[in-house]
Amino acid sequence: MSFVAVVPARLASTRLPNKPLLDIGGKPMVVRTAERARASAASRVIIATDSLSVQAAGREHGFEAQLTRADHPSGTDRLAEVVEQLRLSDDAVLVNVQGDEPLIDPRLIDAVAQLLQRDQTASMATCASRIVDPAALFNPNVVKVVCNAVGHALYFSRAPIPWARDAFAHERDELPPGLDALHHIGLYAYRAGFLRQFGRLPQGPLERWESLEQLRALENGHTIAVHVTDTHPEAGVDTPEDLERVRQACSHEV
Repeated sequence: MSFVAVVPARLASTRLPNKPLLDIGGKPMVVRTAERARASAASRVIIATDSLSVQAAGREHGFEAQLTRADHPSGTDRLAEVVEQLRLSDDAVLVNVQGDEPLIDPRLIDAVAQLLQRDQTASMATCASRIVDPAALFNPNVVKVVCNAVGHALYFSRAPIPWARDAFAHERDELPPGLDALHHIGLYAYRAGFLRQFGRLPQGPLERWESLEQLRALENGHTIAVHVTDTHPEAGVDTPEDLERVRQACSHEV
């Protein structure tokens, strides 16, 4: 298996200023994330950023770091620029490891890359875990995905999907038996050829309404394969509380 792990890291953040550079146990968050990517089977790990300071931090810790434009609407668009910068072949596989995921499991990175390499009908691969807490199903910050019979995504939404019409008419404090609700995990694998197309695809109404970049692929007829994991990974860093949780988790590391 050969693939490139790319860690997109945008400096601007409304809730956590300078998020990629926030200290976690003596290392910037983006470096912690890149280290998790390096522990996977990736043949190459690249930090892709719009910031000279993030680029410098990555290089200081021994990582390849590419400077990209500041106007990308999503991390996928940033990877599309990396593909062009590096002149990768169309069949090269890249995995998007979001820069605010310093606790991501390297095995999950490998699983998504392997799924895309096996499934030649898919333009992308991603992952999900089963929802067991009804509060998560109704939380708009938890992205849900529904799949067809062969494990390809039908739709992603911040709304509760699938909607158990009869069960939820009476009870919403617990999930009805047999409801296979999936929490989408924002980890993606793509082929370089698809990324070259993605950067030119227009944003459709579904992507704009839901603010979910993967819907651009579905709206334009592309297939997304979904790996379902039995355990939900540690959440990324979006709030000061998340940052403290991750700092505690990394406190035993050097």
